Amino acid sequence: MKKLITLFLGVCLIATIAKAQKTDSTRAVAHYKFSHLRDTTKPDDIYTENMVLFLGRSASVYKSFDRKTQDAMMRKQVAEQVATSGGGTINIRIKGGRASNTEYFTFAEQKKFIRKEKLVNNYLIEEPMPVIKWSITKDTASFSGLKCQKATGHFAGRDYTAWFCPDLPFHSGPWKLMGLPGLIVEAYDAKKQVVFKFDGLDNADKLEKPAPGSEPGTIQSGGAIVKIVGVGDDTDDPSVIALPSTGIKASEKEFTNLKDAMKKDPQAFMQSALAGSGASFKVAPGGSKDKIQVSSGPVINNPLELPEKK
Repeated sequence: MKKLITLFLGVCLIATIAKAQKTDSTRAVAHYKFSHLRDTTKPDDIYTENMVLFLGRSASVYKSFDRKTQDAMMRKQVAEQVATSGGGTINIRIKGGRASNTEYFTFAEQKKFIRKEKLVNNYLIEEPMPVIKWSITKDTASFSGLKCQKATGHFAGRDYTAWFCPDLPFHSGPWKLMGLPGLIVEAYDAKKQVVFKFDGLDNADKLEKPAPGSEPGTIQSGGAIVKIVGVGDDTDDPSVIALPSTGIKASEKEFTNLKDAMKKDPQAFMQSALAGSGASFKVAPGGSKDKIQVSSGPVINNPLELPEKK
């Protein structure tokens, strides 16, 4: 019988089940190189991240491609340590990386826009469906062989230029940019402080699906099945666009309170989460009073969404 090892990475509170929207099958995948000047006092320090947009007939999800890469590295590290631990303590040290845990789901038929945030558990925050009044121009350009048309519009305090491809029958785009008669291939704001640069388009048949019989967030190492709580969920199959079945519905205020509680006392937060998970957790000695440290995060004086000028 295989041994089950559970590793809990992160923080969670009380889990409730959220009703998922109607699922959709992925038909194509668009890649973007995202860049954002977060701190205007440091114009040379540009945040960058590789992003991906999974496109279905009536749904889409925009998420971090770099996060997928980091999760794969974590799984490899766990597998290697399990193989050499001999059943002893496993110490996981996660290095760097600024990949986002935020994902944006659009369900066009139901007119639903849902942001998924991860603090071990998946939290689902419903937002108003983005509405942008686009002005389509006669200007055209080609991006990697895709013939595109130019449109301009104002959204969240910024003036955007978007290039969309009428030959690709998707009304989606990166982040919250959508609503044009074709896929938004590239977009940027007037100051080029926010840029979504096109980085390729794949057909759904190129997607790498999970191994048959594998459970979300698990890896196999020798005779052990390792489950990493907080990494992977039942939406890991890239061929399906769906909210996680264990998603927790939360308002914006509730999620903010969650993050504040985690920052205030992450160790107590962790222990509270473990009480219902069946996993165990110990802080390695040698740290500052054996406390878990949580970074305050980068300085952001130029957020993606700016207040509208009155």
